Amino acid sequence: MQLALYEKYDLRLPRYTSYPTAPHFHAGINGTVFEGWLGELDPAQPLSLYLHVPYCEEMCWFCGCNTKITKHYKPVTGYVGALLGEIESTLGKLPKGQRFVVSHIHFGGGSPTILKADDLRTIMAAISSRLDLLPDAEIAIEMDPRTATADFMDAMVECGFNRASIGIQDFHDDVQRAVNRIQSIDLVRDVIDGLRDRGITGINVDLMYGLPHQTIDTLRDTVDQTVSLRPDRLSVFGYAHVPWMKKHQQLIPTEVLPDTQERWAQYEEIQNRLSAHGYIAIGLDHFAHEADSMAVALRNGELHRNFQGYTTDRAEALIGFGPSAISSLPQGYAQNDPALARWQRSIEAGMCAIEKGVALSDEDTLRREIINELMCNLSVDLDDVCARFQTSADRFRPELDRIDAMSSDNIVKVNGHNIILTETGRPLVRAICAAFDIYLDPAHGRHSQAV
Repeated sequence: MQLALYEKYDLRLPRYTSYPTAPHFHAGINGTVFEGWLGELDPAQPLSLYLHVPYCEEMCWFCGCNTKITKHYKPVTGYVGALLGEIESTLGKLPKGQRFVVSHIHFGGGSPTILKADDLRTIMAAISSRLDLLPDAEIAIEMDPRTATADFMDAMVECGFNRASIGIQDFHDDVQRAVNRIQSIDLVRDVIDGLRDRGITGINVDLMYGLPHQTIDTLRDTVDQTVSLRPDRLSVFGYAHVPWMKKHQQLIPTEVLPDTQERWAQYEEIQNRLSAHGYIAIGLDHFAHEADSMAVALRNGELHRNFQGYTTDRAEALIGFGPSAISSLPQGYAQNDPALARWQRSIEAGMCAIEKGVALSDEDTLRREIINELMCNLSVDLDDVCARFQTSADRFRPELDRIDAMSSDNIVKVNGHNIILTETGRPLVRAICAAFDIYLDPAHGRHSQAV
């Protein structure tokens, strides 16, 4: 891609895992509001659950997650007790006398593999006592291969897990040392083989570009080694250097990071390499085998996006547990207090730990649907979307004019009310979405780079 495009469009923009985006959440949405929303949910619709585990044994310096470091299990024990209390209390706010079903469960972190096997069993038992899991429910967990024990994987089988996401990032020693994440391909292979031997066949892996000391050649090698592990899906994220938000990132000197042009080259190399290996590009930063359910969802126009990224989860209500977890309900978004101690005190006092959120207006819902179509399908038919909301696409004339001005750069094509990104424009999809974001103020936002 031409250097001029790097400079013109590589802006700091939201990742659009929600709309409105998290910077626009406010304290007007509290535990009382959230409880009311829960009580209005439709028992005929499945639920999706996200459980945040805010602990790791060691800090990866690239990390942007909400996590704490501990070498002792006592804090984790206290956290598990509070989490069980939150599960009991929150699910108890659902409509009385109704038994809900669950279509998706996702454990994220932090490092969920820091949990003891028995604690994982206890958490899943608490969920199963309140909710019924659909036979085809996806139960997924993020895994640090350095802490994934055989006992833990045995517990995963007993609890019905069928998908695991393995953090790789990069396989080169100098890169791993620079970000404090040391793990060999042999270790990763052993964990993946252990999962498959136990019948857990849904394997996702995470890679990153834009890390210190990465080059085109080293990334090509990392991709080839990763493909040898035969993952079903890959998430490929650009490192977001935000040391003003994540103080530990100050341990990564800015001068060893690739510049914008090099990041673009790295992104394109990974995309081309994975395509050559037969993986299908999914939206902005995911890849999947043609037969994988995510690739199928893309083909069928059923792909969605939530706070974990691209997903096949179509549940209208996602309930989040743990500090910083965000619930996405038909009425709006509600985020738990990110401060672990405050979250835990609220739960132990029998209260919802909601710190902030936002109620969705009809206008928000309409624009969210347009942004979701663009992020997932790299295209949107405004006539089709607006017809569902009983309004005219002509109302988006200013947005269409702004996007049409980008067509001369061959990143997007506008035909009437139909917007289609080109392959050149794939990494810039967030810039197209931003045209529909009425809350965005680029001059004051502190988001990650577009690529």
